[in-house]
Amino acid sequence: MGIPVGIIGASGYGGVQLVRLLMEHPNVDLVYLGGDSSAGKQFSDIYPHLGHLVNLTVEKIDLDVVASRTQVVFLGLPNGLACDIAPTLIEKGCNVLDLSADYRFSNLDTYTAWYNKERSDQQMANRAVYGLPELYRDRIKETPLIGCPGCYPTASLLALSPLLKQGLILPETAIIDAKSGTSGGGRQAKINLLLAEADNSLGAYGVAKHRHTPEIEQICSDLAGHEVRVQFTPHLIPMVRGILATVYATLRDPGLVREDLITIYTAFYRNSPFVTILPNGVYPQTKWACGTNLAYIGVEVDPRTSRVIVMSAIDNLIKGQAGQAVQCLNLMMGWEETLGLPRLSFYP
Repeated sequence: MGIPVGIIGASGYGGVQLVRLLMEHPNVDLVYLGGDSSAGKQFSDIYPHLGHLVNLTVEKIDLDVVASRTQVVFLGLPNGLACDIAPTLIEKGCNVLDLSADYRFSNLDTYTAWYNKERSDQQMANRAVYGLPELYRDRIKETPLIGCPGCYPTASLLALSPLLKQGLILPETAIIDAKSGTSGGGRQAKINLLLAEADNSLGAYGVAKHRHTPEIEQICSDLAGHEVRVQFTPHLIPMVRGILATVYATLRDPGLVREDLITIYTAFYRNSPFVTILPNGVYPQTKWACGTNLAYIGVEVDPRTSRVIVMSAIDNLIKGQAGQAVQCLNLMMGWEETLGLPRLSFYP
């Protein structure tokens, strides 16, 4: 018997990925699915392709019931709801992994400014740890509350972290140009995600005001030891899964070459089983990461401009969402970090 685990908000794309991963995880038993609009439905009615394995009904959210039946709860809710639920669950003895933005910020004024919700749970937010294992592995092991990162920040921060931590770039020159598949927009009907709108087209959105910007800046500032501002521009690309983040920054030492940077990245991620640093002249493609919890990172240096160019590819629904949450669960429980997580892609 594994530990009993529940998901509140299991009907979205992140939720169904969690269900799949947890059903195949050797150390957990998925015993509870909770939801609002989907309450009362068989999960197999929402996702018929899982009907042969998942025999669970989505239940109305009752925190007493959740706490009595589960040891760990994943929250896959829209922004602004987890902060009303997590404190009660923690108080009742559950460990909580929140996939929304609610516990990603140490400064709740920043959260309120970008997400338009007043908060009164600063004490709980202080206990939360940002769930990027490659940076905060030791802290994740010691907390009952994880604020799981966004998909764009995951790809972007994996690309930027060695540069900032080692002081290799002028931080104010960092530019992130990122592209995501349409599943990043969720399962709700939205005009811009219709096939007729998105197919054969590529466009930017949220320019200079995307909500993932302050999340990226918070972690960059922590790494650099001072306030860092970055330029972040996301784009919607006509495919279902995947993110490619291309990061540009000016090097402090123009004498650094590609081989130097690859050596530095390899050392930085030497204990990170899901990060693959690519060899000279090899640049990542999103398809390589599809269906896995892997991040592929390619590094290049342009000696003409003294800029480093770092390319980071992940599956936005796995390493960018559900898989990373399970990776954090493994660390919380003291299990092998890679347990139950896919490392072979759907290819081609």
